[in-house]
Amino acid sequence: MEANRTILQMKYARIVAEFAKQMNLSLEDALSFFYNSETYQLINEGVADMHCMSDGYLVDELLIEAKNTTPSL
Repeated sequence: MEANRTILQMKYARIVAEFAKQMNLSLEDALSFFYNSETYQLINEGVADMHCMSDGYLVDELLIEAKNTTPSL
């Protein structure tokens, strides 16, 4: 299934903002992490309809990924 690009961009903005808040990162750092994450790749490729998951679920996935990939975060 392909999601509307505008709606996806709005979803990305909400996810990045919440991720930045929870990780105490700047929006720029959070955005950089997001666009280089496995989570983003899965959403972008439409794997398992990840774009349909709640914002909170996707933020949690990013938090898990951050803790597993960058111990300093």
